[in-house]
Amino acid sequence: MTRAREGYSTGTCAAAAAKAAAAVLSGHPAPGDVDVLLPDGSRARLAVAYARCVGDMAEAAVRKDAGDDPDITDGKTVVAAVRWSAGTDVAFAAGDGVGTITRPGLQLAPGEPAINPVPRRMIRHAVRDVTDRDVIVTVSIPGGKQLAEKTFNPRLGIVGGLSILGTTGRVRPFSHPALQAALKCGVDVAAACGIASPVLVPGHVGERAAHRHFELLSEQVIEVSNEWGYMLSLVAQAPFRAILALGHPGKLAKLAEREWDTHSSRSGSAVPAVARVAEAVLGRTLPDSPTVEGLFAALAPDESRRLADALAARVCEQIAAFLHGARHGVAVVLVNMRGEWLGSHGDLRPWHKRG
Repeated sequence: MTRAREGYSTGTCAAAAAKAAAAVLSGHPAPGDVDVLLPDGSRARLAVAYARCVGDMAEAAVRKDAGDDPDITDGKTVVAAVRWSAGTDVAFAAGDGVGTITRPGLQLAPGEPAINPVPRRMIRHAVRDVTDRDVIVTVSIPGGKQLAEKTFNPRLGIVGGLSILGTTGRVRPFSHPALQAALKCGVDVAAACGIASPVLVPGHVGERAAHRHFELLSEQVIEVSNEWGYMLSLVAQAPFRAILALGHPGKLAKLAEREWDTHSSRSGSAVPAVARVAEAVLGRTLPDSPTVEGLFAALAPDESRRLADALAARVCEQIAAFLHGARHGVAVVLVNMRGEWLGSHGDLRPWHKRG
């Protein structure tokens, strides 16, 4: 089997671009490539797309190569503009396509550019390879504002663009730890904002439905993806009083079977579990369907509600058992793919229903 090719993080690209820009600003020829120090002490050499003086500053660009990872910024240009300053050491600013922090709970204070601590250290070291003078480094990712709408940033309170990320400087394809680290931010932000009753959703269907049926703060809704075991473990340690799991039964029914990783490649189909509950609750076998959505669509409204309520009760029971020892009230709401209410279980008073 061919080994997946690694790439470099946006932080590494920003550090390389900053070093090239600092070199030009210091009077050196524009470099065709530069080497930068990675967090593990090794060095990486990256090609420079361009480096030039622009008025009283210099800017340089590096095109990101994420290797074989389907990174949203793969192939995008990371630009660093460097200008002299007084008494700032190496200061940072968000340029076009780089976000700004607006909420507490992340690694940076509100108002700061979304350039994470490890990339900041890398950028500072790269600049100090060239000059000891004080500088301001402005990082941009053209088109980043539009790309950021497809990431976790908007719900984390990072506005205006992408984050400059990277803890190792490298991008490892399909990094599971990277996904978990991104998801954890949602719990951290909710806790820092004083949220007492978060809503856990698998993805966009659940998120839209949550805001449709309840009056919620944006940081109150936390995306879990398929990482229910990991995220519930974090929730158990957070200062929340109640949690609501809201989503499609095609995902949430798996929790009733104690499958805490709901990815289709690592868990079974939810259809058999839903069919078993239906037989117990409705007293009959449902027609065959390849999907949970199809099972519910074939039911009369009263049957659909009875099944959904019973299924939500089973999901609620297993989540509460998972959180054993944690003082959290648990509720569950199930919705279909259109976000319409199917059924629920538990005390929903901590969440304000619309209408």
